[in-house]
Amino acid sequence: MSTPFSVYVADAAVLVTNHLEGLLVEAPDHWEKARPKQLIAAMRHGVLNGGKRLRPFLVLETAGLFGLSPQEAMSAAASLECVHCYSLIHDDLPAMDDDDLRRGQPTVHKAFDEATAILAGDALLTFAFDLLAQHHTHADPLVRSELVLRLARAAGMGGMIGGQMLDIGAERETPNADTVRTLQAMKTGALIRYACEAGSILGGATVSERQSLSRYGEIIGLAFQLADDLLDETSTPEAMGKAVGKDADQGKATLVSLHGADAVRAELAALVAEAEACLATFGDRGDRLRETAQFVAQRTS
Repeated sequence: MSTPFSVYVADAAVLVTNHLEGLLVEAPDHWEKARPKQLIAAMRHGVLNGGKRLRPFLVLETAGLFGLSPQEAMSAAASLECVHCYSLIHDDLPAMDDDDLRRGQPTVHKAFDEATAILAGDALLTFAFDLLAQHHTHADPLVRSELVLRLARAAGMGGMIGGQMLDIGAERETPNADTVRTLQAMKTGALIRYACEAGSILGGATVSERQSLSRYGEIIGLAFQLADDLLDETSTPEAMGKAVGKDADQGKATLVSLHGADAVRAELAALVAEAEACLATFGDRGDRLRETAQFVAQRTS
């Protein structure tokens, strides 16, 4: 009997969480003087309070296509999760989305204070590049350098942070569908695309293989956001572990509000089919990533 996909995701999440738990400790590392107790506690609160760990899961799975074990890809996976969690901590701040709950727990600025939340996010972003630069991420410094560059581009002004800026602007001026797609590809999709690129970089993929996985990541990044928009309109705070209906309350346009839920569901189905086609070159080895595309499009939380 085959193992359910949910078990693979849960097992990977445990591996990533355990690795992060071992990294986010008070004991200083080389060339560090001290790690303030409250800062570490806030970082741990923002990182170790659950979550599906989809982005690091994608790093592990795409690296696995090329024969790498989870441990060989773990540093890059943990680095990406640090960037993702930093973004959530900052997104939840009163000056941004002003949320009180994240993953069913008080957000970092509620559990601590705003200044600590800002610093915890800053520290996680910095630590992500610390991890990528270390030798155990990959023996080849050129591989580490490319990972650093790609993550910086995915997270920066032309990626996630730029997408957040566009999202803030969307509260003042209603965007059209093309603008919504652009901001979502940046704010949400850029890190998911990078997750798939990182696995291929670590694994020494060919140009063709990297292009296929990059496109796959781009597609499921869009699918993730479309599913999120559907859930924001149809789910409950209890199921999501955070507030829902905020886009409508703030007057933000989404593809759901512009085109309707049925049209978005149809697009999700088409995206899953395209994502699966991107994996044709990998044969049966791509089966788990095919399941991932379906999981992203059909998720309920």
